[in-house]
Amino acid sequence: MSQSSTDEDKMKQTTGSYNFSGLLSTFRTVKYEHLVAGISGGVISTLLLHPLDLLKIRFAVDTSTSSNQASYSGVKNAFSTIIRSEGMSGLYRGVTPNTVGAGCAWGFYFLFYQTIKTDKQKGNSKLQLTPSDHLITATQAGILTLGLTNPIWVVKTRLCLQEELNPSSVVDKSKYYSGMWDAFKKIVKYEGFRGLYKGFTPGLFGVSHGAVQFMAYEELKTSYNQYRHQPIDAKLTSSEYLAFAAISKFIAAVTTYPYQVIRARLQDANCTYTGTTDCILKTVQKEGIAGLYKGMTPYLVHVMPNICLVFLIYEKIANG
Repeated sequence: MSQSSTDEDKMKQTTGSYNFSGLLSTFRTVKYEHLVAGISGGVISTLLLHPLDLLKIRFAVDTSTSSNQASYSGVKNAFSTIIRSEGMSGLYRGVTPNTVGAGCAWGFYFLFYQTIKTDKQKGNSKLQLTPSDHLITATQAGILTLGLTNPIWVVKTRLCLQEELNPSSVVDKSKYYSGMWDAFKKIVKYEGFRGLYKGFTPGLFGVSHGAVQFMAYEELKTSYNQYRHQPIDAKLTSSEYLAFAAISKFIAAVTTYPYQVIRARLQDANCTYTGTTDCILKTVQKEGIAGLYKGMTPYLVHVMPNICLVFLIYEKIANG
């Protein structure tokens, strides 16, 4: 090898050209059916199950410590109260950004995850990865997805928490949103672009949720196919996909739910916390550990059918 080529190699290493070209080569293997499949699963499941997601958010930001002070005494009471005071449309407050966000999030997540996974497998789908490989891959996909979708989740949270229907009776007009795009504009105008990234830090912790979920899902499928003496990428039945999706989601939900409470409280337009740490400390101090799990019941009722629908639709579209 000539001296000039050696110097050129060193120059590329110094400038990071190799890393950049490596990233480009990774995304040349992108199969966009993963994007389409993820979007389809996210949109369909969200449209069907949005009311339960709305309840989860309202329970999560309820800082009262007794049932007498709480806005809702339970899931059934929450449904009836919202319908009585806000009408049936109240159950679908924030559905537009939620649908857009879920479609984008699942689409990008599956796209990034499968692209990075395929790169690790060197294009061989039968090559078994380790649990840590799945965990790292899912974490990388989660961080990329969060960076793109956090503004949508802030808008969704604000709209889900907005109970006032008459704008003329709102004291602070900057916190009243007539819709998704109005919320985007007002948040940027009154809070700057930083306002669109409120809750981003606990959202990073939340990446662990997706990582644990995907690791569990992949390991369950791999172990099951090995038990059947089948290739690890062998197709499963609909009921098997549903079962593994539900089990993996339950494991992830139980271990990582508190971050969603913290993120929702920080994204609330009426937030009084100075940051993530302050929110955690005050929540535990005033409400105990149970405060970190507020909204867990509607969340579990919501996410189980949600994740089953997302994964089933994804597997059927992406893998035929």
